[in-house]
Amino acid sequence: MQQEAEEESKHRLSADMYYEYEDLCSRPSITPDSEIPENLLHLSHSFSYDSGRRSNLQLLDDTTLIFIAGNLLVLLDISTKEQRYLRSCSGGGIGSITTHPSKQYFVAAEKGNQPNIIVYEYPSLRPHRILRGGTERAYSFVDFNHDGSLLASVGSAPDYMLTLWNWRQEEVMLSCKAISQEVYRVSFSPYNPGLLTSSGSGHIKFWKMASTFTGLKLQGLMGHFGKMAATDIEGYVELPDGKVVSGTDWGNLLLWDGNAIKVEICRKEGRTCHAGMVQPFALEDGQLMTIGSDGVVRGWDFESIDAADSNSESSRFEMEPMNEMVVGHNVCLSSVTRSSLPDSFIWFAQDSSGAIWKLDLSFTYTTPDPECLFSFHSGPIQGLDVSKKSYLMATTALDRSVKVFDFLAKRELTTSRFNQGGTALSWAPPLVNQSGGLLVTGFEDGVVRLLELYDPQRLHVVAGRSPKGDAKLRLKQAFKPHNAPVTAVAYERNGDILATGSSDCTVFFFTVGEKYNPIGFVQVPGPVQGLEWSPHSHGENRLLILCQSGHVVEVHSPDPDAQKPTKTFKLPELPGRSFRFRSIKSRIKVWALKRKEREERLKESKQPEEQEEEEEEEEELPPIYIPDPPSPLYCGFYSQPGQFWLSMGGFDSGFLYHCKFSENQDEDPDERQDEPFDFLPVHNTDDDPIRSVTFSSDRQLLLCGMHSGSVRVYLLQPADHSLTSMQAYWALSVHDNQYGHLRHIRCSHDDHFVLTAGDDGNIFSFSLLPPEELQKSLQRRRAKVPSPRVGKHLIVSFVQFSIETAKQKLEKDRLRREAELKITGKRKKLAELQKKFKELLNHNQSLPEHVRLTPVVQKHIHWCENNTKRGIRVRKQLGWEEERSCVGLSKLQDWFRDSLEANMVTVVAIRTDHRLSTYRLPTLAKPSADLRRQSTSSRPDRDRDAAPERAVTGVCSPEEEVLHPKVARPAAVKLGDRQMERLRKAAEKAEQARAKIEKRKQEWAQLYAEKPDQNCEDPRDVQAIREAKENIGDLKLKSDKDFTVPKHLRMNAERKRAELIGLEENIREKQTEMNRRIVALRDSKVRLVSQLHAQAQQLHKVQQRLAVHLHRPPPALPTVLPEETPERRLQYSRATLERYRVLREQRYRNQGSTRLLEQLEKEMKEEEEKKDDEERGEEETSVEEGVELSELEEELLREEEIRLLHEQDSLLEQFDTELLLLRHQKLRLDWQLKLADLHQLTLYQELLLLKEFERREDSLQEKLNGRIKEENSITLELKQRDIAKLQEREKALITAFQASLGENNKCEEFLTKVFKKKIKRVKKKEQTGDEEEADSDEDSDEDDDWDDDDFDSGSEEGGAALDDSVCPPGCDPELFENTLQLRERRLDLEELLVEEKKSAEALKKECDTLAKKVKPLKNNRKTVEDDLELVNREKQQKMNELDVVVPLRLHQIEFVVNDSVPSDLSPALVLDRTELGRLQERIKQLQVEKNQQRDLYFQARQQHVKLIHDRKDMDTKIQGKDQCNELMLMKYGRLVDVEALQTLSGNRTLEELKQEKLQREAAYAKEIKQWDVEEAHQALMDVTKCNTERLLSVTNLFDQKKELDHKLNARQKKMVIYLLKIFKVNHWTRSSDI
Repeated sequence: MQQEAEEESKHRLSADMYYEYEDLCSRPSITPDSEIPENLLHLSHSFSYDSGRRSNLQLLDDTTLIFIAGNLLVLLDISTKEQRYLRSCSGGGIGSITTHPSKQYFVAAEKGNQPNIIVYEYPSLRPHRILRGGTERAYSFVDFNHDGSLLASVGSAPDYMLTLWNWRQEEVMLSCKAISQEVYRVSFSPYNPGLLTSSGSGHIKFWKMASTFTGLKLQGLMGHFGKMAATDIEGYVELPDGKVVSGTDWGNLLLWDGNAIKVEICRKEGRTCHAGMVQPFALEDGQLMTIGSDGVVRGWDFESIDAADSNSESSRFEMEPMNEMVVGHNVCLSSVTRSSLPDSFIWFAQDSSGAIWKLDLSFTYTTPDPECLFSFHSGPIQGLDVSKKSYLMATTALDRSVKVFDFLAKRELTTSRFNQGGTALSWAPPLVNQSGGLLVTGFEDGVVRLLELYDPQRLHVVAGRSPKGDAKLRLKQAFKPHNAPVTAVAYERNGDILATGSSDCTVFFFTVGEKYNPIGFVQVPGPVQGLEWSPHSHGENRLLILCQSGHVVEVHSPDPDAQKPTKTFKLPELPGRSFRFRSIKSRIKVWALKRKEREERLKESKQPEEQEEEEEEEEELPPIYIPDPPSPLYCGFYSQPGQFWLSMGGFDSGFLYHCKFSENQDEDPDERQDEPFDFLPVHNTDDDPIRSVTFSSDRQLLLCGMHSGSVRVYLLQPADHSLTSMQAYWALSVHDNQYGHLRHIRCSHDDHFVLTAGDDGNIFSFSLLPPEELQKSLQRRRAKVPSPRVGKHLIVSFVQFSIETAKQKLEKDRLRREAELKITGKRKKLAELQKKFKELLNHNQSLPEHVRLTPVVQKHIHWCENNTKRGIRVRKQLGWEEERSCVGLSKLQDWFRDSLEANMVTVVAIRTDHRLSTYRLPTLAKPSADLRRQSTSSRPDRDRDAAPERAVTGVCSPEEEVLHPKVARPAAVKLGDRQMERLRKAAEKAEQARAKIEKRKQEWAQLYAEKPDQNCEDPRDVQAIREAKENIGDLKLKSDKDFTVPKHLRMNAERKRAELIGLEENIREKQTEMNRRIVALRDSKVRLVSQLHAQAQQLHKVQQRLAVHLHRPPPALPTVLPEETPERRLQYSRATLERYRVLREQRYRNQGSTRLLEQLEKEMKEEEEKKDDEERGEEETSVEEGVELSELEEELLREEEIRLLHEQDSLLEQFDTELLLLRHQKLRLDWQLKLADLHQLTLYQELLLLKEFERREDSLQEKLNGRIKEENSITLELKQRDIAKLQEREKALITAFQASLGENNKCEEFLTKVFKKKIKRVKKKEQTGDEEEADSDEDSDEDDDWDDDDFDSGSEEGGAALDDSVCPPGCDPELFENTLQLRERRLDLEELLVEEKKSAEALKKECDTLAKKVKPLKNNRKTVEDDLELVNREKQQKMNELDVVVPLRLHQIEFVVNDSVPSDLSPALVLDRTELGRLQERIKQLQVEKNQQRDLYFQARQQHVKLIHDRKDMDTKIQGKDQCNELMLMKYGRLVDVEALQTLSGNRTLEELKQEKLQREAAYAKEIKQWDVEEAHQALMDVTKCNTERLLSVTNLFDQKKELDHKLNARQKKMVIYLLKIFKVNHWTRSSDI
């Protein structure tokens, strides 16, 4: 055992063992003993990618991709686009590649005879291990297991061998045949290392490594499709529980459990998961990822798939994807590979349409769009040619693209795409295009396009725009000579004629010039394979046409000036000759066999005479083998005039056949049998024929493209047309050996490069010089792209029919029009005959009966009438169709014409080429209105929620009206002017005092309103503190995870929708305003044109009177172009319609092909010009002839002419200036609108995001509102608010009552008592019947029981009871009624106040019982607020993930690393420069503010101390108010309202009374004069003295009485006290006795 272990350890390979790459890689094959160097061709670059190969994309590290290109392994750097190459070691190609899980190794499984698997170490690229003997011909797939210890490989036909390798020891662990069908993929299960899965053509198979008594075996279990149709399975994914999800070719997923289908997974309503082939490729983050040929990546819920089960009705399980990414249109994803970075969502995808994509499958709102890293041709290269003047190469393929490459700089210059695939391409020679920039490209629909290559950098730069790219292709001309794919194009040796060949068996000729015109075409016996014009060494100019069927036709160059047939382009008289290849390969083989046998016999036999006899007997050869169908013709070329070489495929491959045209050309070409007159065997080409050939410029190198994809180079002698020196060769496998047929091979113009293109889609460039020498010789050279041509560059004559079909169609249309004209003429004659016949019938009926003729054709008339009735019925039947057509027309008008608010107007400058067009504004669509409705839909709910807060729970009646009674005043005494003036001044003084008092009251009210509570804080301080908390200190960015969104900054869908609508309206307003200005400019141009025409006529009149030599050339008059007035296109008159009808009839009659509208417009212009000429002629004739002008008149006319010319020039210059200015403004607006569009996109993304959160946020907000309502329901704030309002209303009522009394009202006391009287009122109820009587009795009883203490009885001290039912005398009745109404309202308010206080007391009791619920409710509210805050925070984070486009210039980027701008700007911060400057300036300001705040603090403290002292002083002053009141009592006897005194105005009544007093005094004075005044006065004095004495005595008596009353009261008190004492003594004595 130890010996065996030692032997095994000896055989074990060390980990550091490597092979030498130079010893393994394949090398060119060279003819022995030849002088051809091994390094004849050096690989320069690969310009393509075999995107159709399965799993042809792997990732080695973050920047290096690896893929197969023919016989090469290409390592592509993503960032620098540099390439490194590894050749196939077998020379037979590479079948499959894969990478190790650690990315330290990668595998190349090759093709060929007994191919190997090479394991390379990365990044050294050294061969580490070689696995041998796994298959016979080729490997189709290889893959490592999860830990990279094992490698699985599967071979292709014929063995289909599945092998498991211990690759580190180069040992086969297990091997067995997978299946007898093609296997696409095999892989280990990532969850169970003992399980494998393989899939392929129509099958899937599940493998298990099982231990048996004979050892470890592979056991396979074939998957059964059951009732489901078998499908090719390109991809699958193993699930953790052992199930497998696979794709199908119809787009659905299959879930395999065991070896049976558990369920078929599709989308809702039976839709497929993908359109076309689908491949699952990964299981990550709970979702299954799939790709499809529809270019879409979708993510499916893994749990739903794992638990999927079919229902009883169908075996399908329907579900929708969780995530989806549309990579692009015309994208066909076939494989993906993941980035090597941990936790990365970056994948690289292989696009079968010829591209490599970079995908971010994180499926977030910030996920970038798919990025196309590289774009290549897809499928076989159909055309390749090189420039004859520069290092440029052009290619085309069926992927509808034409590409131009700079193969010296190793880069692609430009790509143009078309609506059909390209099938042929040729670069025009310098004789045709001196700049070397013209390409002729044929397409699969028979169209030929002339494409011009130019350098856009040399174009005239338009203001605000800069050309992009180093080269561009633009269409010069397009025409369609064929109805099938164009297979060949070739220029005649002098460059005068272009020939195009097609698979429709025709060759078309065109004249070469600025515009290519058709000459004609010839028919050939088969599809055209190639075209070759005779070289200059041949005397005649002829075209050699090679057909795929083996026919060769030679035709003379057509004469462009010869007369052409009118009905067809076919050239029947073009001389030519034909050749049909007949196989001679079997005869060559027999001759070779006989020669070999004779040589052997010569060596063995010594009798030459017998040999000669045998030769004579064996002269007859057996019949030769002719293949049916004939072998295809691949390529050919001229050798000498009338002779050519052919390379055949199929059975006849292996030789080059030298052929010539026979002299007898009378036979039918299809029945000819022509044999080559010579042949040249080509070594080792029986199964590998020559597909293409080309010569170097000196014809010393013959380069051949082989069927196997290899390149052969033969060295020739000069002028060796018979190819006798074609012996030694150099060969190298380049393209794929199985399907990479090398159909195109070219040499560069200087023979330094060789370009190849094959059917595998690969394009390679080789240099004939070593890289060092090539770099030295071409270090100052570069590819030159032609400059753009000046003038017209686009001439399009493309139609949907080919040239010949179009001509035949025109001929048919001409014949049809002639027939229609004849039919129309016949119908007119018939109508005239019918009219005459009816007139004869009417005349016949008017004749007498014996003279009247019996009509023989009466039946015919009835038949005509029946036909007329039938026609009416037919019109009725066609009425629906007519209506449908009218409706369709209206829909088209609505869609194409009415969908725009206005036509697009283009204003053209007069002296420059500047143009200015309006915006295409669609009519305002309904979605905008819907958005506005949605924005207001949520408001009613919110109003409903807010309604309880605004409602008043108490009884809130409208504001009562204050009744101001109209006090009636008796007729007044007439006042004088002085009294009136005094009253007026007093009123003004009182009004000023009243206004001053009112202003002071307002100031005091405002001051008291502004007086803060003791616990209140200054709102400005609160606002400053809040802003400081938000902006100062721990400032959190919106991108922080713990950022809390302030309530006033929270955004919802409604606000975002309103913002989006506002942005749309702003954009539309800007565009509308610009359109208005452009239309106004257009209108000004129309007016300018009419003004200039008028001035031109005036100028013409002036010049008519001047001599000819004095005429100054007038400026060209501008015209209004049709695009400037598009509204006139639909304007027409009756004359226009009539003229259109005439032109249409003329076209039918003359069979013309001109367009009617163009001809009609042309005639209308000619008529206008004719009218102008006639008017001008009339004006000219109106000028007097022969009148000589004086010098003064001539000078005045010359001044008038100069003035008119100057006005015209200034007007033209002014208009162009206005247009240029408006054009610059529109360009600036375009820039702003583009930014607005980007902002609109961001807003829309935010709106979609907010809509997702809207439902959660609304539910949480409803919960929060509910919690708030519950809290409000147990508070007394609303009731207390109602009570306060009722008290305020009561005060307002009392104020209104006092105002109604006025000043000095003598009934004030009585009315006040009436107003304040409390009365018993019956409650207002709806009473009926007996209830009313019972209530009235109860009320009467209650009235008797009222307490006088509670209600005022209305009695006064010693007075009568107050009667409030009758207005007292001297009181205004209206004022009395107003008082009663106010009392009723006061009582109502008192009742309401009582009820509110009762309900408040009840609520207070209820509040005490519910007080325990407050704390849980607050906790619940806090929980809901926290949840709402989390939702807002998550919403803000999602919005932060959205990308916002910010266009920047390079000078605005200051994020520099190592003196350069990094490629990744994600860590950079975008900041406004002004904002940055403001922040920097803010730092300095804060320092200043800090010092200012410190100073303010000290000042505030000092002011605080001062205010405390001031308040104490004010308190002492306020105490002086009591002293004021005492002084007022002493002076006035009562407290007087000083403000009322100030506002007292002049009393008119008082003034009237004074006036009346004066009048009476005057009357009394007059009367006194008449009396004896002195005696009466003396008597009055005596009486007054007597009365004074009596008053004094009365006063003395009153004082004595008062003193006696005092004494009497004192005595009575003493007597009462004495009696009380006696009573107490007696009472005490009596009680003691008892």
